[in-house]
Amino acid sequence: MSERHPKPVYKRIVLKLSGEALQGKLGYGVDPKVASSIAQEIKEVHERGVETAVVVGAGNIFRGLQASRAGMDRATADYIGMLATIINSMVLQDALEKLGVHSRVQSALEIHELAEPYIRRRAIRHLEKGRVVIFAAGTGNPYFTTDTAAALRAIEIGADAILKATKVDGVYDRDPVKDKRAKKFEKLDYLEVLKRRLEVMDSTAISLCMDNHLPIVVFNLTRHGNIRRVVSGERIGTRVE
Repeated sequence: MSERHPKPVYKRIVLKLSGEALQGKLGYGVDPKVASSIAQEIKEVHERGVETAVVVGAGNIFRGLQASRAGMDRATADYIGMLATIINSMVLQDALEKLGVHSRVQSALEIHELAEPYIRRRAIRHLEKGRVVIFAAGTGNPYFTTDTAAALRAIEIGADAILKATKVDGVYDRDPVKDKRAKKFEKLDYLEVLKRRLEVMDSTAISLCMDNHLPIVVFNLTRHGNIRRVVSGERIGTRVE
């Protein structure tokens, strides 16, 4: 393998995307051009033999926690959020299929006309056959975030790492957009993330990763090629382990 395209350091990954990643500059909903660009990045990794699963959030459409704070029943709000993740998953699947990447959406909520039900062994088989698997509807339970769903699914399918795609180039001790003195961490351990309440993933997701020794790499999705760089072992972003 050439230096330009080093051998991937991961065999199987779970890529965690926020719903906002699909909205681009629209401020809401989905920008098909952005979805296509993300799909292209996934294709590059997939073509290098990395078995790739994806979990997408729903923040571009609906936020269950915010709705509950505004007075909606929390469980109802969370279920609506799960439905929104199915929409985003189908958008990403369409973008991948247009690029010739075979993919499957597996939903934790049964919605047979649109997606397969989540079945662990079937998901693993899809990955082994070279298909991208998109896990939709979170864990299928209210009160759990898509971060926790990403951690849970990654552990279930035996992924080597979670790649957490964000708008910034790693984890900082404070908001780098608001404070130029913010310090970036190159590496963190799980307990430090929990103690300092750093915004990597929610505490349930971090605890799951810690208990199962699953590393998390937080990186900037907006720079083209970063997913490929992470799976190639380049030291970008912040690694939590």
